[in-house]
Amino acid sequence: MIAVAPDTDAGAKTAARGEVITRPAVVAWLRAFAAVVARDRELLTELDAAIGDADHGINMDRGMQAVLVKLDELGEPADGSVGALLKAVGMTLVSSVGGAAGPLYGTLFLQMGSAAGQASELTLAEWASAVAAGVAGAQARGQAELQDKTMIDALLPAVAALRAGAASGLSLAAALGRSAEAARQGMKATVPLVARKGRASYLGQRSAGHQDPGATSSWLLLETAAISLSAGTVP
Repeated sequence: MIAVAPDTDAGAKTAARGEVITRPAVVAWLRAFAAVVARDRELLTELDAAIGDADHGINMDRGMQAVLVKLDELGEPADGSVGALLKAVGMTLVSSVGGAAGPLYGTLFLQMGSAAGQASELTLAEWASAVAAGVAGAQARGQAELQDKTMIDALLPAVAALRAGAASGLSLAAALGRSAEAARQGMKATVPLVARKGRASYLGQRSAGHQDPGATSSWLLLETAAISLSAGTVP
């Protein structure tokens, strides 16, 4: 697994208040996530085999490979917006990912794209708002709450950490790192839970003791964001 370096810079609160996330940085994040999903495809499938249909890794890999094709098709337009890019990714995932992951991840990116609008770059606060809108969309689509043992258990804490970081003036790297760590903790917290949504809920008490695959792929999404987006920002 990749790791996010802890925030040890005493000046992190004010060092990069003017940083923005550019469209190329978002593309780099998506490519990095596709590579991580391909690498951890078997892990995600094994996690899903314990409490689901044993296809989460397969489906996510198929979807992200389709996203890579879409990114190549879109190219690097000089005036390309972050919102249009995220919407294109969302539509690609909806049409190419099987199971519950397609509608959920597709909605996540579609709603992020709508919130991002036509801007070609986003501040940390704007990015946090876009992520929050995406997670709200996925939550509404899946009708899931915290402790239902779903991707929401990783995503909601991550959004809270990201928005708190933006509000308190953290640097982009620090805020993204804290968001990824919150997602990791949320993912780990799914292990003892009894599933209340999705295929895993059919197992009842037998679903306890297993890490949720959707929460795991959501953590990977935010972990790669913490690395790729902070590396590709423009001060």
